[in-house]
Amino acid sequence: MIIFEKTDVHGFEAAIRGMRNALESWGLSDSGYFGSSVGNKNYILGNNDLNLCQRLIKAGDPSHRKFMRQIFVSVDITAPLYWWKEFDTYKVGTVANSCSTMHTIHKKEFTLEDFSCEHLINIEEMNAMKENRPGLVYRFDREGYEVCPLGILVQNIDMLNKCRELYLQTKDKKYWWQMIQLLPSSYNQKRTVTLNYENLRSMYFQRRAHKLDEWREGFIQWVNTLPYAKELIIFEGGED
Repeated sequence: MIIFEKTDVHGFEAAIRGMRNALESWGLSDSGYFGSSVGNKNYILGNNDLNLCQRLIKAGDPSHRKFMRQIFVSVDITAPLYWWKEFDTYKVGTVANSCSTMHTIHKKEFTLEDFSCEHLINIEEMNAMKENRPGLVYRFDREGYEVCPLGILVQNIDMLNKCRELYLQTKDKKYWWQMIQLLPSSYNQKRTVTLNYENLRSMYFQRRAHKLDEWREGFIQWVNTLPYAKELIIFEGGED
């Protein structure tokens, strides 16, 4: 599971102006703000500027397309810790402020909705597997939990909540440690992230065929919704 909210793209005007500094060709620029709605202006790339952008991208060396680093994107992303672990490899040019697991883990009761578990096998699927491997699956354990991956997560959540209650009652840090060390990597965390179009270009081509749905069907699809994504971020130089 991955959710993108409050996407904000800015910096096009300065990026395009700066792109033309090297040749002092500002007079050829044909981009600008056109139209407005409730104070929100839309920056439109003209053909001259777009052509130059794509020629710089086709040059291959990131130093030629420095204007991409000046187009900024801010977004709130909610994703499981296992996805954030991979996202954190992109340190240069990115900034993220997260909801603090260390300070707020005890603030609310844990629920199944707090975890990315859409691929976990449930009891019906486990029992269907009996046809191929008889005796493999039992419906409940001694405590009444379903013996399946989803059931084990539910059991873990119940234990997290018991430790949370004990921590709230006693303030004894040993119960806080139980929550920290039992917390699965499927736990969803929200971060407010700032990137730029150069970061996004690198991430797009590195992750577009990734096995995680959060990259392939979440992040990649979101990138495609950004202004001029096709013309800049995912442009591969096939056009003249």
